[in-house]
Amino acid sequence: MSGKKLNIKVILCSGVMAFGASPLLYAGQVEEVILPTVHVDSGRDTAVTDYYISETSAVTKTGTPQREIPQSVRVLTRQALDDTGSVRLDDSLAYVSGVSRQHNFGGLWDNIAIRGFAGNENTGMSMLRNGFQDNRGYNAPRDLANVQSIEFLKGPSAALYGNSEPGGTLNIVTKKPQYRAGHQLQIETGSYDRHRMALDTTGPIGQGIAYRLNLAAEDKGNFRDYAESERLLVAPALSWVSGNSLLSYDGEYLRQKAPLDRGITMVNGRLFAVPRENFLGSPADGDVVMQNQTHQLTLEHEFSPQWKATLGTAYKHNTLEGWASEITLFTNVNNLASDSVNLRRRYRDFSSDDVTLRGEVQGRFDLAGLPHTVIAGTEAYRYELDEVQRRINNAVRVDNITSRPVYTVLATGSGTLIQDRTQQQDSMAFYLQDEINLAERWKLLLGLRHDRFDQEIRNHRNGSVARLTQSALSPRTGLTFLIDPRWSWYASAGKSFRPNPDTDASGNLFDPEEGRALETGLKYESPDKRLGATVSLFRIDKKNVLTGSDPDGVFSVAAGEARSQGVEFDLSGKLIDRLRISASYAYTDTEVMRDAGGAVDWISGEVISLKGKSLSNVPRQSASVFSIWEVPLANGGSWGAGGGLTYVGERAGNYIDSFRLPSYTTVQLASYWNIDRHWRVTFNVNNLFDREYIASSYDRQWLTPGAPRVATFGAVYRF
Repeated sequence: MSGKKLNIKVILCSGVMAFGASPLLYAGQVEEVILPTVHVDSGRDTAVTDYYISETSAVTKTGTPQREIPQSVRVLTRQALDDTGSVRLDDSLAYVSGVSRQHNFGGLWDNIAIRGFAGNENTGMSMLRNGFQDNRGYNAPRDLANVQSIEFLKGPSAALYGNSEPGGTLNIVTKKPQYRAGHQLQIETGSYDRHRMALDTTGPIGQGIAYRLNLAAEDKGNFRDYAESERLLVAPALSWVSGNSLLSYDGEYLRQKAPLDRGITMVNGRLFAVPRENFLGSPADGDVVMQNQTHQLTLEHEFSPQWKATLGTAYKHNTLEGWASEITLFTNVNNLASDSVNLRRRYRDFSSDDVTLRGEVQGRFDLAGLPHTVIAGTEAYRYELDEVQRRINNAVRVDNITSRPVYTVLATGSGTLIQDRTQQQDSMAFYLQDEINLAERWKLLLGLRHDRFDQEIRNHRNGSVARLTQSALSPRTGLTFLIDPRWSWYASAGKSFRPNPDTDASGNLFDPEEGRALETGLKYESPDKRLGATVSLFRIDKKNVLTGSDPDGVFSVAAGEARSQGVEFDLSGKLIDRLRISASYAYTDTEVMRDAGGAVDWISGEVISLKGKSLSNVPRQSASVFSIWEVPLANGGSWGAGGGLTYVGERAGNYIDSFRLPSYTTVQLASYWNIDRHWRVTFNVNNLFDREYIASSYDRQWLTPGAPRVATFGAVYRF
């Protein structure tokens, strides 16, 4: 919704752009449907044919052009997601600079680091969904069936969004209802018995009312033995325009069934001693079932072309339940006497509820002869997480782990209760942001947010209660100079914070993590706004960072301070009319600057100083390139072919940096054929040369192997 009076215009391509299926567009088939004049934008799908868009929804919330934002931003559009064949968030990460995969809880959730900093090891980093916090609790890996774009916001965003990582966050923008009917059915099948079906349908259902419904069902085999998964996504959305108001509802139900799979293990110092397909769990455990329910309701009202207000609420309910067997981190895999390991078996029953309320006012006015765009808002949330865990030690033995595993159940039963606690967070925040046009070419961004939060952890096993009340002030400032219509220079500084959800050996909560970041860079945007690039330099310092455990291997400890600094480059868009390209490079130097007391080596029990160690799973160098060459056909269709290359450098394999994960390069092939206005077929191959590599690790016992060569065939029918 802009700050000036608008006509709602729904731009369509033969009824296809109505639901944002970018591969379905053809030149010369655009028509407009003019609805009655209102004062708000219905949220039409944008930039569906490009890799670059000139505006983002989350960085400033005001639609500021990318080249004027004093922050590095990388947006993966629907076109880019379709071309790369991405169906989950993890599939899209390779083509964004400075993003690295982290320990992902046995494949049950997304966890990444941006510019070296990940979130809590048990829940992951902060993520946004349509501008609302969306990653508290345990969330199944994000499905992209209902996603329009993914915005990677580099640097701290706490001045607008509160608790987050100083390296950055990402905002998932979901598909919006359209006022012209359009429908798409997609079927995919691929290697290792992967089958997927998705439906995307949208259209009007009354005066000023439109709907959208995305459905996806997946039955996914796996190159890993006994690691098949199932998932179901149901994502309804509604929009209602009335006068100067827009009421929007966006919902999502995601259910996933999959075993917790810790991957493979090192054996006597050898990284690839266990074949990548060998499952080091227990097939008898069955699946861990995760269910996520999300509801977002937003009301926007425009009082005048200069002033508008927004009220929003979000509710999320998550559950995780099931048994899983795994190698313990205390197993001495550096000195295995035989080709066997014993596993512990754990039962988890987690449930969380997260409610957020937000209200803000946005206005445009002149003060002292300078134009201002101001946002003032308040936000409150309550988050509650119930965690129950039971454990059976030495419950399963796996023999022949380096050849053909044999599984023997040694113990059964309900196990010993090792965790029964409730964690609650309550927060109230106020924030203010001002964008000032200092002169024709100079833009100043000022932001400030104050958060007050209360944490409480109730241990139901012993009746103890840990409480902590803290406040945080998160400022940011940025300056942009528009060198000419193509180039701009920017500099920014900001602070961030994030509550620590763990307790120390005395049962006390840790102080929040705090980050400080400096950044400067150059941005380029082509005159036709189809190509953009950013090169940035940054330095981030963060304190109160938690590490794996204390010398007894039980409780978390604070590592003190860590630093990340480096340079990044991102380019995306169209070099020429037929060639789409995405390229990135990152040099990221991470280091623990101060250690509060050392951390334990799980195997030896030795207390090791972390000072000077690199942060785990963060490569010093990484790079990627992906491009598609598209050729139009006489019948109005088209075909496209291309591919990508991804390089990930050597990384620390655990938090004490006792071993390294080797670098690797993978190659992807991508192709499609738009046969006519109804049919499209695709064929993709990932890891073309079947490179063996480790995608991420937690320690020597839990190594996540990368997928081998995988081919996928898809067909799309539009009606």
